[in-house]
Amino acid sequence: MKLMAVSTKSLDYEQAGQTYEGFLAMPEGKPKAVVLVSHAWGGQDKFDHEKAKMLAEWGYAGFALDVYGKGKRGSTKEESQALMEPLASNRGELQNRLKLSLEVAKKESGCDTAAAIGFCFGGLCVLDMARAGMDVEGVASFHGILGAPGNTDGHKTKSKVLALHGWDDPMAKPEDVMAFSKEMTDAGADWQLHAFGGVMHAFTNPDANDPDFGTVYDPAAERRSFAILKDYLEELFG
Repeated sequence: MKLMAVSTKSLDYEQAGQTYEGFLAMPEGKPKAVVLVSHAWGGQDKFDHEKAKMLAEWGYAGFALDVYGKGKRGSTKEESQALMEPLASNRGELQNRLKLSLEVAKKESGCDTAAAIGFCFGGLCVLDMARAGMDVEGVASFHGILGAPGNTDGHKTKSKVLALHGWDDPMAKPEDVMAFSKEMTDAGADWQLHAFGGVMHAFTNPDANDPDFGTVYDPAAERRSFAILKDYLEELFG
């Protein structure tokens, strides 16, 4: 497959007096759809920009969203936890920020159809987009946190759902996976789960090397997961 030339820009967007910073990567010609990229607990960074550009090379508009606010980023575990916790414990507010990001992504890309991918905390975010019934054709969670938000119980999920999971992830244990599978089944979702044996949290992040914390990069799982994603997006958008 020939990769497309990519153009990028950063852009600000606002809600309730808070400014957020998006990063948009566009392919040549009309995108097949816009695919949002939801960041891990440290906030939007180069990793998310690279994924947005990868999506643009595949023919999609890639939009790296921001749920923390412009300039709010964590450089340590403690800083990242302090940024994530207020939203992880207030999923309604998190969902409001995700809905805003989706609206901005569609407008800025000129696309009517969308999907979303997310990493770690970002995996939780995109799963919540599906749970809350946002207008996305599908979502893909990479080593995401799987716990249900509590405010979408009884909802039906129309978006297709893909979970890419390290089986030895201490932040999403087998019992969490089973609860997630029941939740998705009860929601009537078209869902799939791909679990990689012997793989821990953050397996797509080359900087992850902290086995005591449970975050370890795994190049084989990274390659396999993105091959699955590419096929998944082609199924969604042709």
